[in-house]
Amino acid sequence: MTGQMDAAKKEELKQVVKSAFKSYPDFPKPGILFHDIFGVFGDPLATKALFDLACDHAIQIKDNVDAVVGLDSRGFLLGPVMAQEYLIDTNMTNIHIKLQAIGRPFVAARKAGKLPGACHTVEYALEYGSDKEASIKKGDKILIVDDLLATGGTMSAAVELVEKCGGQVTECWVVTELDGLNGRSKVKAPVESLLAF
Repeated sequence: MTGQMDAAKKEELKQVVKSAFKSYPDFPKPGILFHDIFGVFGDPLATKALFDLACDHAIQIKDNVDAVVGLDSRGFLLGPVMAQEYLIDTNMTNIHIKLQAIGRPFVAARKAGKLPGACHTVEYALEYGSDKEASIKKGDKILIVDDLLATGGTMSAAVELVEKCGGQVTECWVVTELDGLNGRSKVKAPVESLLAF
């Protein structure tokens, strides 16, 4: 993957990903339509499409990224794929899978009390902490990754956390954004979403 995927191919892969989402009305409470990313991970072609799109995006911005921060918990599924270089050469009926991203460190941002060692924390409705203080160095350019941007609370807290660690958020990348909630207005960093619902 070179980060040069053409627009038509991107749109084709986005449709594969979007069609694999499962939607559940009235979850977690009445009036909410829950779009479940695990439908994507249950479909090998949709998973590959998602990873290809994520890696393509990471490659495009790699010169402005020193580390990738994944948010608890689905950001843990996407962040390492975007951060690391994976060369998986599988020969199953002549299929060769190569997934290559940007070769940067992955940093976990988790709910408070879930990580050992010295951690920074930020409080909002839920308290979040990044793993060890040394994971983000002063001046590091950070890509924050998660599956969803809804009200913006979690992403806003993540931006604050990165800044508290001395990093600068280059971009927040999410798979899906719930447009009607206008969460990006609360985030003090550029937001890029793959899909919108």
